Amino acid sequence: MSEMQNAPDPQFLSVGDGDASRQIAFILREASRAEGAPTLVWLSGYRSDMSGTKAIELDRLAAEMGLACLRLDYSGHGLSGGEFRDGTISRWLEEALAVIHHANPKRIIVVGSSMGGWIALRLAQELGKHADGPKLDGMVLIAPAPDFTSELIEPHLTKKERASLEERGYFEEKSEYSPEPNIYTRALIDDGRANQVLTGIIETGCPVHILQGMKDPDVPYAHAMKLIEHLPSDDVVLTFVRDGDHRLSRPQDIERMLAAVTALVRQ
Repeated sequence: MSEMQNAPDPQFLSVGDGDASRQIAFILREASRAEGAPTLVWLSGYRSDMSGTKAIELDRLAAEMGLACLRLDYSGHGLSGGEFRDGTISRWLEEALAVIHHANPKRIIVVGSSMGGWIALRLAQELGKHADGPKLDGMVLIAPAPDFTSELIEPHLTKKERASLEERGYFEEKSEYSPEPNIYTRALIDDGRANQVLTGIIETGCPVHILQGMKDPDVPYAHAMKLIEHLPSDDVVLTFVRDGDHRLSRPQDIERMLAAVTALVRQ
């Protein structure tokens, strides 16, 4: 599996006004032959970007099937402007919505990884409020982390981390995936409460396929089971990967993701 040689060049969209304005990078692969088919939309996780393995392989699948594919970098990520420390779920959701509306697809299948799964669920809620947006045909959520700030971070904060949040407005945590530490701000945590989805019924209006590693050290598989309880109205498939980690980027994991997307495209 490798990156397509004919990948389109990045484009940039200005999102926000005044001091909140930032340039958001996105890559749009136009459909080559599957006219009327849904556009695949990739939503990355926290501190990930559109050049990751899963995003590239989704684009490759789109190219093979003649589908359109849309990827973006949130502000403070990848090629996009803006400061990472200014990032919140609301801010990154605004950017995802802006890029999607700019691309103007009629139908979409959203693939969200980790935090991207949370943003995908919020995206579904926001799209459901307006009749003029694209129709959501399906979702593939990979190790989804909805409400991770309140569900997975806040309950486990140490006294030192709480003090850092209070005094400096953020705390740092060693990352298993980067030499740079993860940074969690008070703004991110406060905004997370305003974007909680595990508080009632989530109505996506489309089939949902969840892929979850059972050896995920960041998002326990019980979290995926809790999410399902909040999706009673949808056709939901949950696939546990017994030896899977959080990234689910091994070749066999990528194949599971691509098979789930293909099944939604062909249904």
